Amino acid sequence: MDYARQQRDPTRHAIGIGFVVLLHVFVIYALVTGLARKAVEVIKKPLTATIIEELKAPPPPPPPPKKIVEAPKQKPLETYVPPPDVPVVSNTAPVITAVTAAPPTEPHVIAAPAPVAPPAPKPAIRRGIKPISQEPPEYPRAALKDNVFKGTVVYQASIDERGNVTDVRIVSADPPRYFDKAVIVAVRMWKFTAEGEKYVVEGEIGFKVAD
Repeated sequence: MDYARQQRDPTRHAIGIGFVVLLHVFVIYALVTGLARKAVEVIKKPLTATIIEELKAPPPPPPPPKKIVEAPKQKPLETYVPPPDVPVVSNTAPVITAVTAAPPTEPHVIAAPAPVAPPAPKPAIRRGIKPISQEPPEYPRAALKDNVFKGTVVYQASIDERGNVTDVRIVSADPPRYFDKAVIVAVRMWKFTAEGEKYVVEGEIGFKVAD
């Protein structure tokens, strides 16, 4: 629509004029009835302002109390009270003012002697012992008469502390009884090694006729 034509539209002008007229009528009515005075009084009333305080956060809890560790109570030191001075009676002998303690001597340890093994017990009957002096026995005539041309005799001789023969005993003889007496007579004359104690010797004598 053309703008100049709008300005010339009488309908729009009539609406504007009517609105201005109504506004003036309302103002006149308010002045007459005192409405305007009440509005002024309302405006004049003091305005009450309410200050809203900012909510503060609660304070932090106090720190826990520190534990106080008490030091162990020490016992009171006993006061040394020196004994009362005793008057010393002076003697003519010199007084030793200081005593030098001798160093402790170490006790002498006596070592126990090493156990000595007991000597091996000597056999009751010793074999293979040769006499230090001897004479061979004679060949018995009875054996020759009976055509016994050889034989063997086992004997045991008791020796005293000086090595002398004190007794002779026939253990075995082959053949028996032919050579027993000749062995006893000969061995009694023998001499053995003296050992300071008595012992028994066992030996063997053989008989044989030479060809």
